[in-house]
Amino acid sequence: MKPGHIIPKPLVMLLAVGFLLAFTASLMAQVESSTSTTAGTSSKEVTIKRGQVEYVSGNNLIVKDLDTGEIRHITVPPGATATVDGKTIGINDVKVGMTLEKKVTTTTTPKMITKVETVTGKVFQVMPPRSVILTLDNNQNQRFNIPEGQKFNVDGQMVDAFGLRKGMMISATRVTEVPETVVTQKAVVSGQMPPPPPPPPDQPILIVVMAPTPAPAPEAPAPEAAPAALPKTGSSLPLIGLLGALMFALGLGLRAVRVTR
Repeated sequence: MKPGHIIPKPLVMLLAVGFLLAFTASLMAQVESSTSTTAGTSSKEVTIKRGQVEYVSGNNLIVKDLDTGEIRHITVPPGATATVDGKTIGINDVKVGMTLEKKVTTTTTPKMITKVETVTGKVFQVMPPRSVILTLDNNQNQRFNIPEGQKFNVDGQMVDAFGLRKGMMISATRVTEVPETVVTQKAVVSGQMPPPPPPPPDQPILIVVMAPTPAPAPEAPAPEAAPAALPKTGSSLPLIGLLGALMFALGLGLRAVRVTR
């Protein structure tokens, strides 16, 4: 059998002479084995999630799902990058208001792992229906367990454990097929920077017009100052005295006139 040959189901089948279900641990070095893997048709599933960054601190993001409105906390692994507006950025470049899109491609590939184990030897002793001892090429005897219902091809004839005789050359092959599903995921994160803030609303522009400065009006003449009032300590006695002196002088003059007459 060539490696990579696809073995039809059932998973465990008899090839060549037959197979033995279990080998003792000491025999494993005497068993020839080969393993091949056959891959089936892969299927891909693409999911896209979009969110808006509400908060960022270190490697922690709070993102609002734009489809469901759900708020999610995301811890960004070290070294993770995203393509935003054609530029590759890291977590330190993420800004609040940025829109992120995560595209996850999940690839599922079915595989069949086929393991073929073959042993050849001469019957040294048989204990039907459970076990048989074979002499291997290195002249060592090893014991094998025989599964229930096992048949052996001896010289072209199919016999069971009761048909084995000492000295018979037999070869047993065990083929095991184990299905396996390999799932791989590839995530690509892209995004857009938040839109620029809107321009401020139109406001009227204040225009300053310098008005001509009017000529100063002629100053009105200052009103004459009122005579100062006499101090409260002033008195009319000097005036009375002066009048008295004039009257005395007038009296002397009239007297002189009378004398001269």
